[in-house]
Amino acid sequence: MASRARVRAPELVGKGGWLNTGDKELTLSDLRGRIVVLDFWTFCCVNCLHVLDELRELEERHRDTVVIIGVHSPKFVHEAEHQAVVDAVERYEVEHPVLDDPELATWKQYAVRAWPTLVVIDPEGYVVAQHAGEGHAHAIEKLVEELEAEHDAKGTLRRGDGPYVPPEPVATDLRFPGKALQLPGGSFLVSDTTRHQLVELDADGESVLRRIGTGERGLTDGPAEAAAFSEPQGLALLPGGTVVVADTVNHALRTFDPATGEVATVAGTGRQWWQGSATEGPAREVDLSSPWDVAYFDGRVWIAMAGVHQLWTYDPEAGTVRAAAGTTNEGLVDGPAAEAWFAQPSGLAATEDRLWIADSETSAVRWIDREGTVHTAVGTGLFDFGHRDGAADQALLQHPLGVTALPDGSVAVSDTYNHALRRFDPATGEVTTLATDLREPSDAVLVGDDIVVVESARHRLTRLRLPEEAVRVESVAHRTQRAATEVAPGRLRLDVVFQAPAGQKLDTRYGPSTRLLVSSTPPELLAEGDGADTDLSRDLVLADGVTEGVLHVSAMAASCDDDPDIEYPACHVHQQDWGVPVTVTADGTARLGLVLAGMDSEG
Repeated sequence: MASRARVRAPELVGKGGWLNTGDKELTLSDLRGRIVVLDFWTFCCVNCLHVLDELRELEERHRDTVVIIGVHSPKFVHEAEHQAVVDAVERYEVEHPVLDDPELATWKQYAVRAWPTLVVIDPEGYVVAQHAGEGHAHAIEKLVEELEAEHDAKGTLRRGDGPYVPPEPVATDLRFPGKALQLPGGSFLVSDTTRHQLVELDADGESVLRRIGTGERGLTDGPAEAAAFSEPQGLALLPGGTVVVADTVNHALRTFDPATGEVATVAGTGRQWWQGSATEGPAREVDLSSPWDVAYFDGRVWIAMAGVHQLWTYDPEAGTVRAAAGTTNEGLVDGPAAEAWFAQPSGLAATEDRLWIADSETSAVRWIDREGTVHTAVGTGLFDFGHRDGAADQALLQHPLGVTALPDGSVAVSDTYNHALRRFDPATGEVTTLATDLREPSDAVLVGDDIVVVESARHRLTRLRLPEEAVRVESVAHRTQRAATEVAPGRLRLDVVFQAPAGQKLDTRYGPSTRLLVSSTPPELLAEGDGADTDLSRDLVLADGVTEGVLHVSAMAASCDDDPDIEYPACHVHQQDWGVPVTVTADGTARLGLVLAGMDSEG
């Protein structure tokens, strides 16, 4: 077995304490003898949610040797609230211990630079691998098998039950509902996300009429009592009365017929889309990635494809899907649909002439017109957020998940992490607050003069009278608390570290197997080095006079089985996007190392 660099793992500390341990404080010494996988995540991040799903099989298969520890490391202010982390752990069915680290103490000790990041610690307490981004479950499984064999032979492997203690279940009719719509008869259809069901409520928004789905994760079509979903979110009513469902974790679109109760899959394969996959074609043959919301606009179903920062469309008549807007790069860039950047679009609302978009990671409200041009109404980028009313170019939101078109041409915004319902009026260019003291509102439905809000973290629908006057709210503004990396002026060496998993090699059968895309905010930060290429290392040149900004780095590598006797080698795509805040200082570093997979020997 090849020798591995080993670094002693720093202790796990977090001011918020531990979840899923029965109130026990864990230390690394408690975990000695086990293989520990630290999952640095934050609950706003769709890539982190993908990794939670990737780890489920590993967690089950190696339950007696592997302990996964979630280290919750917040981006947004709301994510630093302990109760919000408690809610997220239940919402996403996290079945391992979680350390709540609101001040990023453990994040800093492990020199983490991106969400998600996985760190593997061997049974003797040494760090042996680090992986950023998605697609690493196979590599970690191979490493775990090696570590099991090595430490079994040395007598340093301890098998047995892990420290996970499940929380007590809570009885409510809904559990972290995501989206809602009103059916023609006046009842409400709600995506009961954590329970993997759709629920029809009476017109009062409270009485349960029926449940659609078994309540167990799955991708099964058929009658309401036999169908299965996996964390469904968005709902859209088609002209014929059928409902389209964004079945988020199944990476699929489903339909539900309220008249018959039948559920059918109409788009997606059940597999997650990766770079290089098809972006158009027969709907059942093209992979999707975490569709979060759907809306019927301009004769097609538009899909907020949160997992790849794009908008796609589904044509029910032709039975086809295609990418319609966004490059897959994460950020806020307006313009023609093919050149625009989004960041986890999570809410959609259609009017006659535009499609409103809640672009959650940029805390923005955007819209696309019928000509295919993307515009921003509110929001400035990935790292600025808060609760500020007033002129749209100065207003701030915090991770909105829903938008609702109002009859006067304005739009209500479910400002999720501010626990508020906001309003943007294109006629005046003003942002106001309609209601506060909501708990993680994720969607809203207009019903006459009322608006019915999905209070996701209160597990209910809440009916409000649309106010004639705005609520006065004290303004607050925030930037992400991640520390900026100090870099030297002039030339900066960028190295993305990628080491193929054991038994694999880079897949060069069809050309280069790696891709690196670099850009910056502001664009003037980089004098040289932006753009796409296939080399994972690049010399950047920082422009004179620009002292701070964000480097946006997107890397992808594909590796396949390295055994000539395997006729059909298994291949795996590893990918990650980094947004690295930088400050230019005279004594800053001249090298920026980002680990996609492996260990940075120069770090």
